[in-house]
Amino acid sequence: MVYLVGIAAALSLGLGYVLQQRAASTAPMSELLRFKLLFDLMHRPLWWAGIGAMVVGELLAGLALQLATVAVVEPLLSTNLLFALGFAAALSRVRIHWTEVSGAVLLSAALGVFIAVGNPHSSPSPDPNNAVITIAVCVVVGTVAILVTIGKTRELVGESILLATGAGVLFGLQDASTRAALVIADHHGIPAMFVNPWIYIVVGSAVIGILLSQSAFKAARLDYSLPPIAAAEPVVGIALGVGLLGDVVSVSILGLVVESVCLVAMVAGVILIGRSSNLAAGGCAVSPAPEARAGSA
Repeated sequence: MVYLVGIAAALSLGLGYVLQQRAASTAPMSELLRFKLLFDLMHRPLWWAGIGAMVVGELLAGLALQLATVAVVEPLLSTNLLFALGFAAALSRVRIHWTEVSGAVLLSAALGVFIAVGNPHSSPSPDPNNAVITIAVCVVVGTVAILVTIGKTRELVGESILLATGAGVLFGLQDASTRAALVIADHHGIPAMFVNPWIYIVVGSAVIGILLSQSAFKAARLDYSLPPIAAAEPVVGIALGVGLLGDVVSVSILGLVVESVCLVAMVAGVILIGRSSNLAAGGCAVSPAPEARAGSA
């Protein structure tokens, strides 16, 4: 059941990313990294369609996180890039190339092997203390701040990649926090969820993550801006699931080697798909040249 829900979530997320990027590409460059960008996009029906698809995907992801550990769900959600590829190809009315198929096969195979070898399972009652939560959140926030700071010194393609990576890091935190909040609601009731920091971490990471992702979508084409999100989110989500929520994966020497190879293969598959000319054409119809920064903040 979790696999069906996870794939459905990935499909909705992939569609949402493509629609959001097509809308964000038409926004003024001066709104980059400003909340004004979000206010502008709120007046665009296409963006709301993308947000609607993303919300459906997040709700399905939340259901999947109730059914299984973050280490199982995150790799499933990372396949949103495959669906984004398909939607972008359909919008641009072009065929999918062999490199994209190779990336899809590599990503899917790596996901299957990782799950089989890692045999991930969750703690029945993940309940880290507030100090551990605070440290983890500070590390994530610090990492994102560094990525954004460095990104602002780069040309638009480099900035897009770094902003997208920061968004992926925050989405990974959001995924882990969502599962923790749902566990609390399940064990102690919904009211208890609102007196626990997890739900506020979910909201904060989602809002800032959306701002960074939309800025990345504006700064450069989808083939630059989406793969970093797809690669960073599962890695961070799995790491936080293990470190904060008590998720367990195989720790044998052979298991760790195979799991590491699988993670590398997943990233390689993401990169192969991300180099797709379909994502470039279908994801951005009117974006300015990546090197242009005129009017940016």
